Amino acid sequence: MTEALNRINRWMYRGGRPNPLARAVNRLTAWQFSRGAGPDRLVTLEVSGRRTGRAVSFPLVAADLDGERYLVAMLGEDTNWVRNLRAADGRATLVHGGREPVRLVEVEPAGRAPVLRRYLAVAPGGRAHIPVDRHAPLADFEAVAARYPVFRITPDARPD
Repeated sequence: MTEALNRINRWMYRGGRPNPLARAVNRLTAWQFSRGAGPDRLVTLEVSGRRTGRAVSFPLVAADLDGERYLVAMLGEDTNWVRNLRAADGRATLVHGGREPVRLVEVEPAGRAPVLRRYLAVAPGGRAHIPVDRHAPLADFEAVAARYPVFRITPDARPD
């Protein structure tokens, strides 16, 4: 059953981009997460579009590790939310019932392996995209860490 779900998940994001079904599911999921459905780790990331400047929403899973929270780009470097976030200098809003202005700080590849392992433990949907078994040793995660951006979630005290 798990392998069948992984195949479907890979098909929905073939070529590193969501197909029409995945886009529809993402819109629904972002709406659900933003209203507080599910555990606190299920969040909607709102970030300004790099071309339009309009807020764009993405459903994501926040991984917790050693008292910090992180977001992982399961599709890698060329993910829209990563490009938008970098253009916005890391400023975004996390939504899960309430709104939390945040600054996402990119983690260097050398520090990503433990976060990637934790992410696969809490985000079953990411397992189809990151080619490491969630129970693998850290060295296996270190081998792929440079391909998957990781961002530490920090508060952003923006003026109102």
